[in-house]
Order: sequence, then structure tokens, then C-alpha cells
Amino acid sequence: MRFRQAGLMGFNQPTYNLAISRTVRLRSAVMTAPIFYPRFAESCLTEALTDTPVVLIHGPRQCGKTTLARRVGEARGYSYFSFDDTVALAAAQADPAGFVDDLPERAILDEIQRAPGLFTAIKAAVDRRRTPGRFILTGSANVLLLPRLADSLAGRMEIVRLHPLAQSELAGRAGGFLEGLFAGIFKTRAYDRLETSLIQRVASGGYPAALARATPRRRAAWYRDYIETLVQRDVRDLARIGALDTLPRLLTLAAGQTARLLNVSDLAGPFQLSRPTIRDYVTLLERVFLLEPLPPWHSNRLSRLIKTPKLHLGDSGVACALLGFDADALARDRATFGQLLETFVYQELRRQASWHDTSIAFHHFRDKDGAEVDIVLERGARELAGVEVKAGATVTAADFRGLRKLKEAAGARFTTGVVLYDGAASAGFGDGFYAVPIRLLWEMA
Repeated sequence: MRFRQAGLMGFNQPTYNLAISRTVRLRSAVMTAPIFYPRFAESCLTEALTDTPVVLIHGPRQCGKTTLARRVGEARGYSYFSFDDTVALAAAQADPAGFVDDLPERAILDEIQRAPGLFTAIKAAVDRRRTPGRFILTGSANVLLLPRLADSLAGRMEIVRLHPLAQSELAGRAGGFLEGLFAGIFKTRAYDRLETSLIQRVASGGYPAALARATPRRRAAWYRDYIETLVQRDVRDLARIGALDTLPRLLTLAAGQTARLLNVSDLAGPFQLSRPTIRDYVTLLERVFLLEPLPPWHSNRLSRLIKTPKLHLGDSGVACALLGFDADALARDRATFGQLLETFVYQELRRQASWHDTSIAFHHFRDKDGAEVDIVLERGARELAGVEVKAGATVTAADFRGLRKLKEAAGARFTTGVVLYDGAASAGFGDGFYAVPIRLLWEMA
């Protein structure tokens, strides 16, 4: 199986994700003033279809997978089948091989995780006739955490990860922050502070349907309904657990710990469940992209490193809805805002990396003396950069303590260390260290 993060080749015709209407009526969808957003993963998908029999677009529900698959696929003659349709699902479950054999020459199979028996049937069909671009699959469960499914199509399938909308997609430009980060080319200049705009971005998150809602209250309602539906449907499909009502409560507790070291004991505390059970539930929430562990970075140069992963919510808007925070509440609670801002920045970097032309691995850094770097990015085997996130409007030399420790540990691999902050200037601090306004994440050319 190839897990490629393709570049922006052929980026002339971006796919757009349709945010549902700002006007909603109960039981009927009335579409008015639709909002379209470019999805920069389109080039990854179209390139993969030229040489790979099966391409899977996976990511959380409602992030735009179906829109992307249908826009790219239907223009190329693909037929569309959704396993949210009970008839299609029943047919696929009853006779997986027959269902696949009866499909048209090119097919889109939406929400494939609901019919896992199809993976073996698709493998057999591809082995009989290995034509590039035969199947476009979408899935709302991470097959990398479902090895049996992933292994069944090894060597035959490429995975394109789709996230909720990045700020750069909302701005309509791919941006050059990652290239600038590894090259260390942040020029000294002044910028306007984002201030309340930044808080609003963190609270809003990146789901198209939520962003289409006219008020923060309506966005929060969408996120709450989204979580409830996801738990009741997708999680139930993945695992038969008796305490489904535990998962939203566990997710809310995890939201309060976002951007902190994962502590299963703390998560298990409010529940009459064992630590292994809570750990299994956390893994289950990872599978549907609601939680993301950020692994620690290791080095043979330093032995006193913390080896515990950090925990991040999959989207800052989901985290805010779970915690009951809107932008005004975040502005009053700076500690919580700092946590959520780190998750927001981490997710923005992850989203941009998904269409970057070279694979980027993400970690965090912390030693036993308390020096830390929020996000460590590794590009290939020879380049490493660090990003520290600060909610304030000023940066001092002391803010680079963790980044200097990281540079010491990484040696010649280290390229750049950046403190991202809501400030008014980009400025160098010597030795490859920079203070950089957060807005350059999506505004840097």
C-alpha cells in the first residue's frame, strides 16, 4: 500500500466543498447562497487515479469526502453508490463478491467502512484486472488503525487523507508556510494582529456544514448533533460496546485535555471503567478521527525525554462545542484558549501537510526538565523544524528555550525554530529562530 502525499501538480481545477445552506428547514433542505471552498487534496486524488487501481479518501464524516469523490469521479464517468443507503448496504453485506462483480467499470463506493466485507471482494476484482482508477472509496474510519482491512488491499490502494477545511482553503490559496518553515525564510516586517478574529477562527473549527451556520449558537448545535450521530452510527459499526453513552462524556473530558500529555488515569477517573477499557475507547475515537495522539520525538543525543504522546482533538470547533465555549467565553478564559489554539495550529499544519509534496511526520518534544516544543515536524530523513505556539502578543528570548533544546538534540538536521504568536511583527532571534505571526500560517505566499 502506498501512502503518498502528493503535491499540487495540475492544480488548475480545484474541487470545491459545498457547505450546506444557511437556510435550513426541518425535514427539508432549502439551498440558498451556497458557499464553495477549494479542496487542495484534489490533485492528490487525480494523480493517484492515473496509476493505482483503488484510491481511498478517508477522514471524518462531513469533512467533504463525498463532494470531492463525486466532483472528481462523476466528471470521469464513475457511478456512485453510498452505503448510508440501507438497500445498497444490505446487498453488499449479503453477497460482497456478487455486489462488486455487478458494479460498473468505474465506481465510487461511499462510506466503505460500513461494508468491510467488500475489501476482500475488491482485492479479488483488482487482481483479475488491474486497471488504474477502477474504484474510488471513501471512509469515515481510519483504515490504518484497522490492519485487517488495510492489509487486504496492500499494494493495490493509495490513501488520500481529507481533513476538515484548513484556514488556507478558507482563504482560497495553498500557501507557502511549510516551505518557509523548512527553509527559514521569514522576513522581518509588520502585520496587523488578528485578536478577536483569531479567537473566532478557533471557535468555529473547519467543518463546512458548521461554518455555513449563521451564528455561533447554531454552529455549536451542529457540532453537538454531529458528535451524537457519529457515536450512534459509525462507532456502533466499528465496535459493539455496551456503554455508548460513555463516549460523548469521555470525548468532552478529552477536549478539556487537548494539547496536553495523554493521561489515561485522568480520563478513566469519572467512569466506573478500567484503564484498559478507557484506552480501548480512546482508540475507538481515534478510528473515527475525533482524537489524534501526537507521538513524542526521540533522540539518541538526549536520554531525559518524555515518551508520552500528547492528545489533540481532531478539530478545535468540535472541542469548543464539547466544552461549551464560544468565542466570547474563550476570550475570557485565556488558559483554555491557549490549549485550543495549540490544537488549532497543529491541525492547520496537519491539513497543509496532507497536500504537501513530501511526507511530513509530526511529533512533540519534552524533556524531564520541562523544556518543550509543541509541534516537531520531520520532512524526510534530513530536515526537522519546531513550532511553539503562544497565545500572547509578545515574544521574548525565553520563549525559545524548548526550541534551543530541540536544536541541540537534532544536530545538523535542525533547520528552523518558530514561535507562532498573535503579534504584529515577524522577526529573527538568531541561529534559525523566528517569532512569526500566526496569520502567516495561511497568508504566507
